[in-house]
Amino acid sequence: MSAVSPPLRLQRRLSQWAAGLDRLGLQTLFYGHTLRSTGDAAIHYRAEILRQIAQMGFGVGALAAIGGTVVIVSFLTVSVGALVAVIGFNQLSQVGVEALTGFISAFFNVRLIGPLIAGIALAATIGAGTTAQLGAMRINEEIDALEVMGVRSVSYLASTRLIAGTLVVVPLYCVALISAFVAAKVGTTVFYGQSVGVYEHYFYTFLNPDSVVWSFLLAVTMAVVIMLVHTYYGFNAAGGPAGVGQAVGQSVRASLVAATVMTMFVSLALYGQTGDFNFSG
Repeated sequence: MSAVSPPLRLQRRLSQWAAGLDRLGLQTLFYGHTLRSTGDAAIHYRAEILRQIAQMGFGVGALAAIGGTVVIVSFLTVSVGALVAVIGFNQLSQVGVEALTGFISAFFNVRLIGPLIAGIALAATIGAGTTAQLGAMRINEEIDALEVMGVRSVSYLASTRLIAGTLVVVPLYCVALISAFVAAKVGTTVFYGQSVGVYEHYFYTFLNPDSVVWSFLLAVTMAVVIMLVHTYYGFNAAGGPAGVGQAVGQSVRASLVAATVMTMFVSLALYGQTGDFNFSG
């Protein structure tokens, strides 16, 4: 077998880059179309938005029996909140400042852990389900049938799910944040025996209301990005059932990367290097 010449390798590499730029351009066009169509969806497809909100919040079928996404998000954030209590108390006790465990919960749950875990849960539950639904409709030619009947497919399928996912994330994030706070408090005061008054003193001292508001805005923005990614991959799935599974995997991977990158850069933009807190009176 003859070796591939350097010009041919360069040509293949350039072709791969060009294909990647084409996919990025198509994604950008789809995202813009979906965002522009949200007004149309809110006016003409309100019933579909309400149906998607109910389905995303409580699930369907067997998933509805355990509470759907609400329960899944609660379990995830309770686990992470308990880990904050375990790791925070043990690490701080090594230097004799275990009383500051309440500060750890108020600081990290709001600014980093809460939004990131909520984004992961949203991508793994609502996002993956959205991609699977739209992908199944695509390979069964249901989307083509809607377009033949004159239904605006992007507004009816993508924009409605974008609006529903953005609205659902607000109560879901409330549940997530409260679950993380309660788990951290119970873990510190019940299992490690710290005084409730000491814990609450440092917790409420360092719980910044502005940080909570920014945390909610970050969660909502993250939900918009995640739903855009998942609707794109589901809307453009191809290759039969195997193609739908591949689209779900690609969308989850892309949305998890987007959620992590957004959390990092938004946290840097909002809080900078100072962290916006001090230990002096």
